[in-house]
Amino acid sequence: MNLDRSKKLYEEALNLLPGGVSSPVRAFKPHPFYTARAEGSKIYDVDGNTFIDYCMAYGPLILGHGNQEVRERIIDQLKSGWLYGTPVELEIKYAKLIRKYYPSIEMLRFVNTGSEATMAALRAARGFTGRDKIVKIDGSFHGAHDAVLVKAGSGATTHGVPNSAGVPAEFVRNTLQVPFNNVESLVDVLEKNRDVAALILEPVMGNSSLILPEKGYLKEIRKITAENDVLLIFDEVITGFRVSMGGAQQYYGIKPDLTTLGKIAGGGLPIGIFGGRKEIMERVAPSGDVYQAGTFSGNPLSLIAGYTTVKILEKKGVLESVNRMTEKLAAGIEDVLKDRGEDCEIASIASMFCIYFGDRPKNYEEALRLDRDRYMEFFWKMLKNGVFLPPSQYETCFVSYAHSDEDVQKTVEAVSRSI
Repeated sequence: MNLDRSKKLYEEALNLLPGGVSSPVRAFKPHPFYTARAEGSKIYDVDGNTFIDYCMAYGPLILGHGNQEVRERIIDQLKSGWLYGTPVELEIKYAKLIRKYYPSIEMLRFVNTGSEATMAALRAARGFTGRDKIVKIDGSFHGAHDAVLVKAGSGATTHGVPNSAGVPAEFVRNTLQVPFNNVESLVDVLEKNRDVAALILEPVMGNSSLILPEKGYLKEIRKITAENDVLLIFDEVITGFRVSMGGAQQYYGIKPDLTTLGKIAGGGLPIGIFGGRKEIMERVAPSGDVYQAGTFSGNPLSLIAGYTTVKILEKKGVLESVNRMTEKLAAGIEDVLKDRGEDCEIASIASMFCIYFGDRPKNYEEALRLDRDRYMEFFWKMLKNGVFLPPSQYETCFVSYAHSDEDVQKTVEAVSRSI
């Protein structure tokens, strides 16, 4: 596998960009490859290599790279302009479509990123309740803003900086932490802290490897937060429109007070959404006293890309097809791992899967025991065999509607050779 041009580009980037990249997880040793283009299930680098892609931009591209219908709608919008700074009718159409699949979202606000959505949702929760403290789950990742950079997943875990420098201690003084899949810890924290505004969690953790909720856990969480008058925020930036059309809250039958969406909701363009109970959202400016604003919020390009993607997903058989492909892939990989007697496991839900080098974790502490070095050795062997996985043991793999039976077969063969 030739990566000469990528190596030269990375060496140049090191003098221009911190770590040579625009987001930490993209930097992996000795250097990343540089993408020239992508189409369907494939990504093509500047050195002429072709990879079956299971990173899928870390989740947004559920239809695959360069979906033709989404592309055409973006081009149509470009002809009419790409930024106005005024309301557009599509905001209303898309809001209605989202509310159709997320009944818990009675009112919403379009923003620009998942980080922005979680930051605004927490601010809204604090403003509504009049309380300062929040509870988050160890190893969950809710973006890169100060209040949630405590035992954070994603790149923070990969790079060993769960508590970022530059965040004043007083900024996280009101951020409490509990383990995932541990009801007793939450009960204990809420009993000792009567001034908690909200619990924010990924209902399916996707940034400390893939960690699934144990049976009954989310229902207990909902019950406990309601009993303690604590708002429940579901961060569905990853799971929204992927675990089901109505996200993890539909899949598990839970109704949170606030929800954040992103990734798939933008169809491959930047977007964030936060919404929930009307009485909470009406506190957001300009109708209320919780301030939130953004020049690019509700921009027509992101709206049309997201709206078109969701309209495609709601067609009969689309999500079902992606999920079946994922089940077939996961089963094939599991057979290889068992046949080789490797100390590895695989788990999946809907169109998400993860290969664990170690025992499948139930929480962040167990995830930290996974063999990161061994995973990265496997990552490079898979890359040489034509398959691009996320370059971290703590990221989740994604399957798209563009992946084929041939892709699955080649991937299982690549796993066999790489293991």
